[in-house]
Amino acid sequence: MPTVSAHVAQTLARHIDHVFGVMGNGNAHFLDALERSTDVHYTAVRHEAGGVVAADAYHRAGGGLAAATATYGAGFTNTLTALAEAVQAHVPLILVVGDEPTSGPRPWDVDQIALASAVGARTYTVGRADAAATTVIAIEHALSYRVPTVLAIPYDVAKLDAGPVPDAPEPAVPAPLAPSPFARAAISDLARALQGAERPVLLAGRGAWVAGAGDALGALAAGTGAVTATTALGRGVFPDGAFDLGVTGGFGAERAMELIGTADVAVVFGAGLNQFTMRFGALFSPGTRVVQVDIAPAATHPHVGGYIRGDARLVAEALVGELEMLRADADRPGSSTGWRESVDAVALRTQEGGDGLAPDGRLDPRSVAVRIGEILDGESSTRDRVVVTDGGHFIGWANMYWSVASPDRMMMVGTAYQSIGLGFPSVPGAAMAKPDATIVLSTGDGGGLMALADLESAVRVARGRGLAVVWNDAAYGAEVNLYGLQGLAREPMLIPEVDFAGLARAMGAEGIAVRTPGDLDALARWAASPASERPFLLLDCRISGEVIAPYQQEIVRVNS
Repeated sequence: MPTVSAHVAQTLARHIDHVFGVMGNGNAHFLDALERSTDVHYTAVRHEAGGVVAADAYHRAGGGLAAATATYGAGFTNTLTALAEAVQAHVPLILVVGDEPTSGPRPWDVDQIALASAVGARTYTVGRADAAATTVIAIEHALSYRVPTVLAIPYDVAKLDAGPVPDAPEPAVPAPLAPSPFARAAISDLARALQGAERPVLLAGRGAWVAGAGDALGALAAGTGAVTATTALGRGVFPDGAFDLGVTGGFGAERAMELIGTADVAVVFGAGLNQFTMRFGALFSPGTRVVQVDIAPAATHPHVGGYIRGDARLVAEALVGELEMLRADADRPGSSTGWRESVDAVALRTQEGGDGLAPDGRLDPRSVAVRIGEILDGESSTRDRVVVTDGGHFIGWANMYWSVASPDRMMMVGTAYQSIGLGFPSVPGAAMAKPDATIVLSTGDGGGLMALADLESAVRVARGRGLAVVWNDAAYGAEVNLYGLQGLAREPMLIPEVDFAGLARAMGAEGIAVRTPGDLDALARWAASPASERPFLLLDCRISGEVIAPYQQEIVRVNS
């Protein structure tokens, strides 16, 4: 007869196609049932945090529900940082874990429900008679609230006979949030403001992509003559990049940000407007009318003058409809003032190229980023790519210099929770979600060392489609820039220079120590080769710590 674990596995399998994790005592029966009785593919990683990270990246790159698994106790506690990141980033995933027996905790058990709750994740515990139904409830919770949800299987319940697996109901997921009558009135007012605007700007974030608002936003930009911009996680959401100013905030080009500050009306779709996106309050000028469109209960920044609660796609479509009616009433074909046609968006969003080598003789990271971007853009085998970044000082280089086609091809796993060390396990998740794309990881030496166990996972899963760029400055660069400049002791912020190229070779990859711009020719040769004939490549870029990223300079200014 099917066990409780089989009920969980088979019910979950109706809603997922992949699970990432590490096997242990608490989830062995679940994984056995998954392998024997479902078509779900299981990918092993080498650290439990990596399982959650891989599932997180799998969702961000592919959409839908993601799943991870770990054992109880130490296996579960190893997932907590990654689980907190997924909570902060609103990633719907199921984490299947073992748990203490129903008879009570053993000496090595901990209160996993309390620990999950502490980072914002709810736990559902299955029993012998309700495993399938509880699994559906957990799935429904994850999808409805866009949050990771823990599904716990007590140790003494996991292998009990539970009878035939029932036909559990489909999860009931809320429909996109339609604008209320009050929001409809605000939409009409905003349409009139956009109709009369001389310098309109539309800003979109990842929430707009999740809502499927791209086409509607493209029509709205065309109909209003607006220039566009995105958050770091929203790049590519607007279908027409000809009038796009790039990423806002510290990752943005200075002249583009100055132009955004001259807007008379700015409408923000699906973006949380954190301090980095808003340039610590300096993105818009006091004269800009800022309207935010989101599903959050209220506006998320004090500079927002008007808030419309609703799904980004539905609100954008409603605005397009209102504008069409306004133009019909006014008997005019359009409202563009010609402002965006006078703007050279490409020139404005172009970033500074760097100097090759910095004064200390190490590589200027800007020059490295530019050259890597040129090589990847120039080879057909790498143009379809997904960029994943870990956290750290280097975080801006990928956003500033490497193009991506859409928001599901750019993910920053770790930034929501301000963590580092989640880079390498992001690669297998993205690789499984986008099986034809090149996966490009951007990570630092500090975070790379934290996640080193899953360098093996990245090499094994991505193979010739995988490229890791390690920004190796022999330091925790963000801390050096912020606290070292304040006079704090620098020794705890330093790292002995690690040979990541050698570590990569030990894992079966090709590792290249990049000390001069010419060493990047190895990337050009790799990119020109068919993916089936090349190994995973790691570029160990020995960069200067003296080149401070613009966003870090902004943070330093604010904290000085």
